[in-house]
Amino acid sequence: MNRTGVRPSPIFLAILAVAVVGGWLVTVDSQTAVDAGTLMLVLGGWGAALSLHEFSHAIVAYRGGDYGVRSKGYLTLDIRRYTDPVFSLVLPLLLLAFGGIPLPGGAVWINHSALRSRRIDSLVSLAGPVSNLVLGVLLIQVVRLWVTSLFLAAALMYLAMLQILAFVLNILPIPGLDGWGAIEPWLSPEAKRFGATVRPWAPLVLFVLLIGVTSVNVAVFNFIFNFLDSLGGNRFLAQIGQDNFLFWRR
Repeated sequence: MNRTGVRPSPIFLAILAVAVVGGWLVTVDSQTAVDAGTLMLVLGGWGAALSLHEFSHAIVAYRGGDYGVRSKGYLTLDIRRYTDPVFSLVLPLLLLAFGGIPLPGGAVWINHSALRSRRIDSLVSLAGPVSNLVLGVLLIQVVRLWVTSLFLAAALMYLAMLQILAFVLNILPIPGLDGWGAIEPWLSPEAKRFGATVRPWAPLVLFVLLIGVTSVNVAVFNFIFNFLDSLGGNRFLAQIGQDNFLFWRR
């Protein structure tokens, strides 16, 4: 483990601690505590998930030949290594807090020429979204098997739903998202040039549609809730968690 430089940073552990404290608060018999605890648990959980998402890209790249990710600190789970303070951290958290949309916030810079094959290049891109899916499934199982507190179950189920949503959005073959990164190594030079041209703004168009066009928002969230249910989740718990997270909308 030490040979690869994989070591959780104190920042990552602090983010987890925020989520844990939030999890305790939601069990307190007070609506104010439930609201504050849900906010802390979801934002802390999302920050940890963002770090795990980018770490997953980096560890697959490291195993695939890009050893530079170690010197860049990508294997430390330190969220500061994956983000620009405003556009990669503050903006996504604000969109999550006020719009309920988990905008992908982090980024790792991979030396694609160092990777041993196009297959590995694709796997590097897929690793991040898959980590969200795995985390979402794990949270669902935690709620189903161990959690007895209603509001704790609701907060965790909402966090699971956000992981499922992040997986679905990131896996779309849109330039700038991981789904495009997965197919890009196999595309023609012309298609790659097109992707490079629209990459800066294509994801923003998607998120504007999600937030600003009601029919798109409803269709996407209906799909996500159905997907959540198919994985053993509970949409009604997730909706309670969402209501507590966005408590100022009541």
